[in-house]
Amino acid sequence: MIRSARWAPVYGFAAGLALAGTAAPAEPGAAASLTCTNPASGSTWQIRIDYANSTVDSHPAQISKSEISWRDPKDGANYTLDRASGELTEIVASSTGGYFLHHRCAAKTD
Repeated sequence: MIRSARWAPVYGFAAGLALAGTAAPAEPGAAASLTCTNPASGSTWQIRIDYANSTVDSHPAQISKSEISWRDPKDGANYTLDRASGELTEIVASSTGGYFLHHRCAAKTD
């Protein structure tokens, strides 16, 4: 809670800057669409986070203040999204030991 009206514009500006680069909105009951990019290939895709139902693209997810994690049974990969940085880590198991892929996600802009 802001205790002084004098600091309200500063807090509002700082909060706006913080949210501009984050991957997920502050409202826990809301939904968000994010655009994720593989920096190596440049390919992009959309993910949708439903905070009210704790899902990502209809898959059950664990949502905390710092990260969102889920498993996609279609490709067998496990995903972890860092909510502060937008860094998305994909962990894929394979017979050769598996591998990690790193992506970057940001709020979808229309």
